[in-house]
Amino acid sequence: MNIVLISTYELGRQPFGLASPAAWLRGRGHQVTSLDLSRQPLEEAAVREATLVAVYLPMHTATRLAAQLIPTLRKLNSRAHVCCYGLYAPMNAEYLRTLGVCTILGGEFEEGLVRLAEGPEQNSNDTGASSPPQPEALISLARQKFMTPDRQGLAHPAKYAHVILPSGEHRVAGYTEASRGCKHLCRHCPIVPVYNGVFRIVDRDVVLEDIRQQVAAGAQHITFGDPDFFNGIGHAMAIVEALHREFPRITYDVTIKIEHLMNYREHLVTLRDTGCLFVTSAVESVDDDVLCRLDKDHTRADFLQVHRIFRELGLVLHPTFVPFTPWTTLDGYVDLLGALRENDLVENVAPIQLAIRLLIPAGSRLLELEEVQRLIDPFDPSALVYPWRNPDRRVDALGDEIEQIVASGEKNKLSRRSIFERIWNAAHEVAGIDAEFRAQPILASRAAIPYLNEPWYC
Repeated sequence: MNIVLISTYELGRQPFGLASPAAWLRGRGHQVTSLDLSRQPLEEAAVREATLVAVYLPMHTATRLAAQLIPTLRKLNSRAHVCCYGLYAPMNAEYLRTLGVCTILGGEFEEGLVRLAEGPEQNSNDTGASSPPQPEALISLARQKFMTPDRQGLAHPAKYAHVILPSGEHRVAGYTEASRGCKHLCRHCPIVPVYNGVFRIVDRDVVLEDIRQQVAAGAQHITFGDPDFFNGIGHAMAIVEALHREFPRITYDVTIKIEHLMNYREHLVTLRDTGCLFVTSAVESVDDDVLCRLDKDHTRADFLQVHRIFRELGLVLHPTFVPFTPWTTLDGYVDLLGALRENDLVENVAPIQLAIRLLIPAGSRLLELEEVQRLIDPFDPSALVYPWRNPDRRVDALGDEIEQIVASGEKNKLSRRSIFERIWNAAHEVAGIDAEFRAQPILASRAAIPYLNEPWYC
């Protein structure tokens, strides 16, 4: 069968969500074309010849881009069976079906894609109300035996995100996943509606073989894309220790929640000594009331303690935030900026993190809160969220202004500190507070903070 796998966007990474199912499908004799449209053009000829077109939806931005793409795919080939798979597929199943999507696969999707490719239903593209239910589970949490991802046909690793080192050196960054899902139930997290506290590991040998092939292709750094690398602490540490033994010059980065960084503090030295350049952590807020509503299981004090631990160990922390929520106040936003400045974290935070607005997608645990139910508008299928407004209109206006400041600063290649200063002044002006910005000596200059040149988004 001719199959086309498509990714619209995945944070500047070569998509694991194409390479993994490609290995399964090619291993069974199917002809697979993998297209990452963030780096490659749409191959219309391949789409026209495909029996199955499967679009990968790992995040909100990718899903919105896919929604714009699907009508084009159906126009190019009205006979093809269109499938959407990945984290955001089951959450938006009803809307996707209105676009002509035949099959939705969430959770562990590789086995489902294989069965879809080999089953009798793959030739049907009838999405009418009378269509029978899809034979594959909407969400599968099956324990799969993973295969080494097949990255054939994807853009070269050098065309994806690079790590910028303190020396100014650019390193080609590869990407792999050692696990999926998450043990935790943070209310705003899109993983929770699909995995609901379950996580699945990718076999260590598969992870290491995937790294080997990327290193052979030129990768000098590896991003582990696990939602939380410490969900399976033994699995995680065995992988980085094996990685360092085999490739002592290869660096890496991981994502770990604040709670785990505290609970597994004894393993942080091993991260440092095996080549971990930085750890990303979804701090989200420095307001304990907001953290409680999000069910993050950490506090402002915990975050700052982890920051101090990292400084003592010589590790780099990259906090991420969702600063604009229904509960954000002007004073609260100014307080966040003050906390970053006072704790010398300005250089550690990508400017876009100071403009992120809370998304409430279908299935979100935030909808369990009565106060959220009262403040949201009806679901907007075009935006794939429940819209909300802050009770203080000045906060929403500030959010729009911060987004423009960040976009302008990035376009003009301003330093993080320069963009932060503009954000600082804008926030203080709206809040009616003296915005005097005195430059302070900082322990780590911008050049001393390693970072990916395509920052985390959503």
